[in-house]
Amino acid sequence: MPPKTKVAPAPSTMKELKDTLWKAADKLRGSMDASQYKDVILGLVFLKYVSDAFDERREQIRTELESDGLNENQIGQLIDDVDEYTGRGVFWVGARARWRYLAENAKGLPGDAGEAPKSIGLLIDEAMDLISADNPTLAGSLPRIYNRDNIDQRRLGELLDLLNSARFTGHGATKARDILGEVYEYFLEKFAQAEGKRGGEFYTPAGVVRVLVEVLEPTHGRVYDPCCGSGGMFVQTEKFLEAHHKEGSNISVYGQELNERTWRMAKMNLAIHGLNGNLATRWGDTFARDQHPDLQADYILANPPFNIKDWARSESDPRWKYGVPPAGNANYAWIQHIISKLAPGGSAGVVMANGSMSSNSGGEGEIRAQLVEADLVSCMIALPTQLFRSTGIPVCTWFFAKDKTAGEHGSIDRTGQVLFIDARNLGHMIDRAERALSDDDIAKIAATYHAWRGTKSATDAALAYADEPGFAYSASLAEIKTADYALTPGRYVGAADVEDDGEPIEEKITLLTAELLAQFEESERLAAIVREQLVRVS
Repeated sequence: MPPKTKVAPAPSTMKELKDTLWKAADKLRGSMDASQYKDVILGLVFLKYVSDAFDERREQIRTELESDGLNENQIGQLIDDVDEYTGRGVFWVGARARWRYLAENAKGLPGDAGEAPKSIGLLIDEAMDLISADNPTLAGSLPRIYNRDNIDQRRLGELLDLLNSARFTGHGATKARDILGEVYEYFLEKFAQAEGKRGGEFYTPAGVVRVLVEVLEPTHGRVYDPCCGSGGMFVQTEKFLEAHHKEGSNISVYGQELNERTWRMAKMNLAIHGLNGNLATRWGDTFARDQHPDLQADYILANPPFNIKDWARSESDPRWKYGVPPAGNANYAWIQHIISKLAPGGSAGVVMANGSMSSNSGGEGEIRAQLVEADLVSCMIALPTQLFRSTGIPVCTWFFAKDKTAGEHGSIDRTGQVLFIDARNLGHMIDRAERALSDDDIAKIAATYHAWRGTKSATDAALAYADEPGFAYSASLAEIKTADYALTPGRYVGAADVEDDGEPIEEKITLLTAELLAQFEESERLAAIVREQLVRVS
């Protein structure tokens, strides 16, 4: 009989749960860097969730069978019906992959009956193999890294004990999924902060993603991200659907990711949120080998890496319909790849460095002019600084639409027009290094766009569009051409109106002049005192 594992009191709030799990992450921090323990911790959190959800479903099945009057033998024959789990969106977890088994053997298994001893790391690796084999959607996505030499097995066992106090169930599998989804995203954010610039490779701040989602309103069809990171665009889309009482099954998710470890994170993230995503059979470079060559997406949301200088460029690539991007910067390669993937009537939102709005180097100005003249650009938004902890580069969002006529996507014909929004003054500092957009900030941006386009959400809310000096302006293609096709919102929105306080300008000038002269006199008085003190000490 294995020894009982000590279980700490279960965290009672989401904050306590997050703090408990982050404390668990710290247990391994001393023996490996952030990028390594990120994979270890996220894999264990996922394994804990899968096992908890399985155990909860198992208890539900037992209760149902008992209420039907079945005895223990009959229950034993039916309780392991795989379809009873997978049919409810719960992953099948074999006996030796269940958390209870791992927690009971947190110090490893001694050799027995001719079998070699097994460390806890090896037991976890085997559990990952079992779950992947039993659940095809997880194939190739779970980390198998726990028995490596650089993993401290004693600390790993302690980590299991600590995680044992966190339970991701209690309100049904859907609730468990919501809880773990929030924990998983919290960890992604924390790890992105820990990794600094590298963290930006897999994590886009939730507020920035929400701007894309709230503007595009992806409620159905095919949703694509060509550089999907850890899958944040898809997760926010699923949250948007839930907030509007729609099912995640309304969308089909497609993505591609260059980095193997990030691709695995994305696969787990989608599984946690119940999204059946096609992230291809493996990771890969979108430019070198597009893994969704025939895809025509209804919605595209993307945050490509900014200003890539070394990328797989081919001048004969058919994606360069509006001009060949320069070898030293992939920004317009991403933009044109995304446009090439849009279905008729499709729309896209893309996060870009601010320089993309006005750069003329390497032929980028000519490409931008072609995009504008093709009437593909629907909206440009300048975002506040410091939204990304991983980079100080100011960012903007480009929105594209294949069809701006009145119809399914809006009741107002916006052919030949582009909406410019200058949101640089929005947001608030959450610490000295990072700014965040509030719900009200995001709602203001989205409502402005929807009023301009005349979408159903704007009509339902009785919103009417009007230019707002300093914030929003609807420009014609002729006006943009006059500005040499620069798409910086500040060029178009003008200055915000200053409220008139009723005081005549002459009186203001007189008052300000008197205040300035008084300041000059005070400055001279203080300077004299300083000189006198310097003479005394010299």
